Amino acid sequence: MTLAEDLRTVPVFADLAADDLEWLASLMTPMALLAGDIIIREGSPADRMFVMLEGELRIRVETGSADAVTRVLRPGSISGMLPYSRMTQFPATIRAVTAARAASLPAERFPEMLARLPVLGQRLVALLSDRIRDFTKFQDQNEKMAALGKISAGLAHELNNPAAAAGRAVSSLRDAIQTYRAAAARLDAHSLTAEQRTSIPQWEQELAQHTAESAPIDSLERSDCEEAIAACLQRHGVERAWDLAPALVDAGCKAEWFERLSAHFPIEVVPDLLARMAASLTVGGLMKEIENSTNRISELVRAIKEYTYMDQGSEQEVDIHQGLESTMLMLRHRLKQGITVKLDFDRTLPKICVRGSELNQVWTNLIDNAVDAMEGKGELRIRTARELDRMLIEIGDNGPGIPPEVQRHIFEPFYTTKGVGKGTGLGLDTAVRIVREDRGEITVESVPGDTRFQIRLPLPQHA
Repeated sequence: MTLAEDLRTVPVFADLAADDLEWLASLMTPMALLAGDIIIREGSPADRMFVMLEGELRIRVETGSADAVTRVLRPGSISGMLPYSRMTQFPATIRAVTAARAASLPAERFPEMLARLPVLGQRLVALLSDRIRDFTKFQDQNEKMAALGKISAGLAHELNNPAAAAGRAVSSLRDAIQTYRAAAARLDAHSLTAEQRTSIPQWEQELAQHTAESAPIDSLERSDCEEAIAACLQRHGVERAWDLAPALVDAGCKAEWFERLSAHFPIEVVPDLLARMAASLTVGGLMKEIENSTNRISELVRAIKEYTYMDQGSEQEVDIHQGLESTMLMLRHRLKQGITVKLDFDRTLPKICVRGSELNQVWTNLIDNAVDAMEGKGELRIRTARELDRMLIEIGDNGPGIPPEVQRHIFEPFYTTKGVGKGTGLGLDTAVRIVREDRGEITVESVPGDTRFQIRLPLPQHA
């Protein structure tokens, strides 16, 4: 069977005249493939269209940590570069699954083909539209998974820290309670007056009040305070003075407080009394640590719900500032290593009706790109403002900037300056699409030391 006869089996070419098919076949190069042969390699120039004639090919995106199968090509399929496409590089590798035959047409012959066979223009544009629609669905899912991947590791770390702290505190709390009970039992064995026994809770309350009011001190001053209190305890014959001193310093105690205590109680009672008080302080401190840890976990869970707009419709009234703050909380693991965040929010801006979770994906991409550009150290600037009937959201950094020749292509699909496996070139293209679907626009301004991505979204008419 000749190549022209093979092309007759392809739906797009099936009704072409015989001489037109012969002419088209003369422009094409036949290809015979063995199982495993690569017909197109990911990242290579998009310079040809090819037609599947026999066998099976598989398209696979191979950058990243795992392969992602996107499509299987069977006889009659047309793929590769299509007329009017803006694709500059092939986004995936195409490999033969079985022995296969295909034919390729160089992209530079497209004008000649469309001039002689204009009917193919409409048909190939329809194929291009179908491919864009299918790819957009895949791209959305891929970008959502990429954003999830960027966040999940850091979020796990952020959740693990307070969870681990709470676990350690619970373990220490168990020991502290045992210590408190033992000290209280020894204290009960002493002969104390009724007045002295009833005053013990008051002394403990005073110590707890000191703890709440004491200001943080530096390590040198702390060491001096511990030494002074330990010396005071030793002068009064208190054993384990150096073990008790840190807890008393944490409570903001001075030597004068101990002098008052020792004047009120017999000296033989003081060690057990201080042991009970120190254990009581430890219990209070550990309970506060558990409270802070659980509050931190609750804060992260709240941020996750706000970031994803869980249990809400696809479009709702959104506080842009809340979305930005939730996104920064999700990316905190990337920001706290050397990034200074500068916020300039116009809190008078009203809520706007948009798809909040998808806009948060835009913020994630832009902030993550800014951190990458600054190599983890620099200043991240986020600003909101009113521009007539529009809301401006500006995300900037003081990194090296984006060269003018890169700025011209930065929003194009698959365009990336990152190394293989580090970027797909889809993030900014997805951001543009999301913003446009919310009736907005996105632009970039960049010089060395000052890069700004600006998103403008329409404000409600009543605003």
